Parts: sequence; C-alpha cells; structure tokens
Amino acid sequence: MIELKDIDKVFNQNMPNEVIALKNINININEGDIVLLKGSSGSGKSTILSLIAALSKPTFGEVIVDNNRISKLPDNFSALFRRENIGFIFQKFNLISTLTVLENIIIPLLPTNLQKIDILDKANRVMKKFSIEHKSDIEVKNLSGGEQQRVAIARALINDPKIILADEPTANLDEKLSNNFLDFTKELKSDGKTIIIATHDPIFFNLDFITKEIEMKNGKLI
Repeated sequence: MIELKDIDKVFNQNMPNEVIALKNINININEGDIVLLKGSSGSGKSTILSLIAALSKPTFGEVIVDNNRISKLPDNFSALFRRENIGFIFQKFNLISTLTVLENIIIPLLPTNLQKIDILDKANRVMKKFSIEHKSDIEVKNLSGGEQQRVAIARALINDPKIILADEPTANLDEKLSNNFLDFTKELKSDGKTIIIATHDPIFFNLDFITKEIEMKNGKLI
C-alpha cells in the first residue's frame, strides 16, 4: 500500500548549511500493517511521515501510496490526497485552543462539499467512539491532556482515512495516557487501518500487535 523507493531527502541542497535528512530509504508497507519507526530525535522518522503524507517531496526517489505517485503530485492535488487518505496525529496535538472540541474535530471537513448535517453526523460518531461527545461545546484549552489526545485522534479519523500517521504520540503523555493510546491503536488495527508510528518511546517496543519495526539512525535504515 505504501512504497518508498530509493528516497533521499536533502534540505538546503548545494548550500553551506545543507542537511541530508534521509539517505537511500526503501520501505514497503502493506495494507493493515502497524509499523513502528524507531530512532532517536533527528534520525529521520518525522521526515518519512511528512513524505507519506505529501507534506513534503523527496529530493530523489519516489513515494507511492495506494498506487498514487504522490511525490509527483502538484501541491493542490497533494492537499486533496492528504485530506482523503491520511489522518495525522501530531506530537503536541496541534489543536486550536480557543475553538471547541466539535470545532476542532470538523476542521478537516470544512474544505469539502458536505452538508452541515452530514458534517455533524460524522463528528458525533467519532466523538462517541472516543467518549468525548459530552465535551463537544468545551474549548479545548479547558480539557485535560487525555481529553485533548482523544480530540486529536478524533480529528485525524473524521474523514475515515485509510492511513493513520502518528508522530511521537506519547511524548507529552504520562504512563496511563500512553497506555490509553496503545488501546486506541489496537482498536484502529481492528478497524483495518494502516498505521505508522514514529517514536523513541520504549512502551511501543516488542508489542505483539506491531507488524513491523523499522529502526533509523542519522537518516538511514539500520
């Protein structure tokens, strides 16, 4: 379902401050896999997620997702691809603090042509799934860390994406909330989602529901 072929990613190419973020990356991920990208900060994990999400393009090589060569897509088509196929769970949640739970969750649907009633129906279903429907009218700045995490996951899932990308999802969570995220991950697996988790948190290591572990160092696969 996801293929990275001979990927190099270079920032500030041919300049004095050139940085080689990824070198000779080849990865294949099947539909329904749960993949762990392991490595310390700066190893290239987040860069790989950004390529799969079409947030950036490789300097060399190809990124193919569900038979789409997304590394060749113009920016406007990249945004459409991302909205229809990718759910992104960010390390620091990236919620808008002054908006309510409901308003944050429906943001990915605003560029679509869905009617308001359909948007609210999708939002209500995903809020119920993660037990935050009773908080729908509360501004997210007034939520606990665990509640904000559930809002971030609900927002990532409201479009029912095939692929979930999670970047250091437990970095700002305590042990209890980290274990809650593992439970969410197992539930998403049962729904048939393809999930890629970039982390250096040992809580994810050697879990029986992880399909594949990929270790990185200094932009290379090891």
